[in-house]
Amino acid sequence: MKALIIGSNGQLGWELIRTCPGTIDFTCVDYPEIDISDGSTINKWINSTSPDFIINAAAYTDVDRAEKEQAKAFKVNHTGAVNLALEAKLAKIHLVHISTDFVFNGKNYKPYKPDDKPDPESVYGKSKFQGELEIKKIHDNKSLIIRTAWLYSSHGKNFVKTMLNLMKGRNNIKVIDEQIGTPTWANGLAKAIWIAIEKKLTGIIHYTDAGVASWYDFAIAIQEEGISLGLINHKNKIHPVPGTEFPTPATRPMYSVLDKQSMKKATEITPVHWRVQLRSMLKEIVE
Repeated sequence: MKALIIGSNGQLGWELIRTCPGTIDFTCVDYPEIDISDGSTINKWINSTSPDFIINAAAYTDVDRAEKEQAKAFKVNHTGAVNLALEAKLAKIHLVHISTDFVFNGKNYKPYKPDDKPDPESVYGKSKFQGELEIKKIHDNKSLIIRTAWLYSSHGKNFVKTMLNLMKGRNNIKVIDEQIGTPTWANGLAKAIWIAIEKKLTGIIHYTDAGVASWYDFAIAIQEEGISLGLINHKNKIHPVPGTEFPTPATRPMYSVLDKQSMKKATEITPVHWRVQLRSMLKEIVE
């Protein structure tokens, strides 16, 4: 099989490349070589590579900036999804599209199932949800939407790396403790995507690592694991604080744990606990 990976420079794209099964011949591309808001560039890459499926890991993901750059966010996350669905349908190929926990309002306070009603409160979440709707409308029988959350990797910018840098330079760190979700190593998500492709899944599924945490819990774990691996040489004081300590333009879901039962049944994957995955990722940084 042949795959076209769009968004290859991001942390998920990078993990997709290095976890790709040997049975799959892939082409990876990113902006500006491809611009999903311009359907002609998608068409060009499909025609030149003849893929059996497309994995779209490209998105406008700056949650706070999206509040000001609404047109840009919708151009990538909504119009881009429309173009991908149209071109995939025209070429009669499968489309795997990565979405987000931000399509939910975070007020459910129990894990969100794939068929729970989205109610995004941020521009980012609204643009991603509109993209989902278009893909289902245009190419539903050959598309798979995978929602995930709190991604990090040894590649690119993310919460883990930010915390490690702060812990090397500050003695006191404040971290929000009232937003609850599941930290997810992009490596595990990438492996799950390849399995989903092998099984030719369609519809909407959820994938994150196992377990739950607040950002404060996550920071504490980063410090403990970082010290044990020699990435940090001293213990910092990490203070739990409410979100009002760090006001942001975008509203974030207070509770965005995703229910993975349908994914586990369809793929026979049992997600690994986020703390174990964090340790594995940090070992990569050490090595």
